Amino acid sequence: MKKQFVLTAALSVLACGCGTPSGSLPDEPYEPVAYSLYPAPENAYVGDTMPFVTDDNTLEFYYLYDTDHNGQGYHPIYKYSTKNLYEYKDHGMVLNFGLMSDPDPAIGTGSVMQDKNGLYHLFYTGHNDVGNGGKGKECVMHATSTDRENWTKIPEDTFFSPDNYSKDDFRDPEVFWVDEENCYWLLIAARENTRGGVVAKYTSSDLKNWEFEGPLYAPMAQYMLECPDLFKMGDKYYLTYSWDCVTYYAVGDSMNGPFSAPADNVLDGNNFIFYAAKTAELNGTRYLCGWLGRAGLTDDSGVYQWAGNMLNHQLVLKEDGKLGVRSPETFAEYFTAEKEFKAVKKEGNVKIKGNEITVTAKDSYALADMGTRVPTMILECDVKLDPEGRAGFAFGGSENQSAWTGLCLNAKENLLHYEGTELADLNKYDAEAFTKFDFSAADTHHIRLVCENEIVILYVDDTKALSSRIRRSIDGAHIGVFCDQGSAVFSNITMKIPQK
Repeated sequence: MKKQFVLTAALSVLACGCGTPSGSLPDEPYEPVAYSLYPAPENAYVGDTMPFVTDDNTLEFYYLYDTDHNGQGYHPIYKYSTKNLYEYKDHGMVLNFGLMSDPDPAIGTGSVMQDKNGLYHLFYTGHNDVGNGGKGKECVMHATSTDRENWTKIPEDTFFSPDNYSKDDFRDPEVFWVDEENCYWLLIAARENTRGGVVAKYTSSDLKNWEFEGPLYAPMAQYMLECPDLFKMGDKYYLTYSWDCVTYYAVGDSMNGPFSAPADNVLDGNNFIFYAAKTAELNGTRYLCGWLGRAGLTDDSGVYQWAGNMLNHQLVLKEDGKLGVRSPETFAEYFTAEKEFKAVKKEGNVKIKGNEITVTAKDSYALADMGTRVPTMILECDVKLDPEGRAGFAFGGSENQSAWTGLCLNAKENLLHYEGTELADLNKYDAEAFTKFDFSAADTHHIRLVCENEIVILYVDDTKALSSRIRRSIDGAHIGVFCDQGSAVFSNITMKIPQK
């Protein structure tokens, strides 16, 4: 009898796939957390950010405060501050919009800086749809402060677009001191009548009187180049700007250009996934600071609306001079507790060995379940993917959410994408919420997946991010790995959560 029992057990193990456990992992309790990594005001949204670093190494974010019920006046400037990008202080409103008779009943993006005498300056966009008596809908406005909490507007410093430029598209001033030229620069998103969207340059010696110097960058490619920012990393200068619901960058050897856009000059996704990003350097590390749009009319559609939660990527300078992004290194101070790794076969050809999962697709997809996705965590692993394969992370499999959807690493199309499509239907639809990624550059790719409530940020090889809101990943949904084309090996899988 004993020998027969041993033989039966061995055959049972073989039938399950070389020792791979099958079945279901139980649902675990799920409670959403307060947003620590990706803050947003209560019942409102973070619009374009204006980052500023103080003398005591605090990163302040002035931002356009947006709601679902904006009136005639809208977008006052509010402020957050942080020293580590995972703990934020909410300072509330610091600058209100004006009256309908003023140039700024609506406020647009700008920048904060400190002059040589220690006075703080906020340059921002005034927007008035009435048109300011024919001067144009948009203008540059100026306010000053001694404490960065209480700001005084200086109406006499307001100025409008130059000749041969659109009077209605003149916004997002970025002001900074330039040692080499012994003057202040002001970069602004403008629209020249023949070149289209440009980054225009002004100079000043006193922050009151500005001399127009012409376009700094005129690619003749987009209607506008919103929220321009200029900075140096290594021995090159980088210019970031936004349009088409996307944040872009261009590169130059000099701060005066010429600037050119790399073939792939997008670091995150489209569709207001990550927009209006400007940069700031804190403790020697430069961050790309923007926002993840709020979800569209339907959940997990890959369609986002203007403004949402603050989202900051850490910039990485690549050996070839291109830029990449990764999760902020400071997150290691936040995610300090190891979460036990568990996995079972759910569908198809799955092999589990320690912290390694191999999924191979034949007639259908293969899926391994790693249990309930905790409200906030960081997952790291290495992925080896077939050159024409498609694999990734899956969410679902719970009592509340039985269907599984796929966050895709798509080597066949060289894309990262998520649109809420169920695993069985991935072949039926084209990618809509995506960013390009060249999988041929390496055999194995390093993944970081950062989750906070429905926000899920995928980083690959410190090169690209794909930011998403995945509502099918919350309320007790499970997280897994899948493959529906070829095979993929997910190795060295670890998950970390905040220490309780």
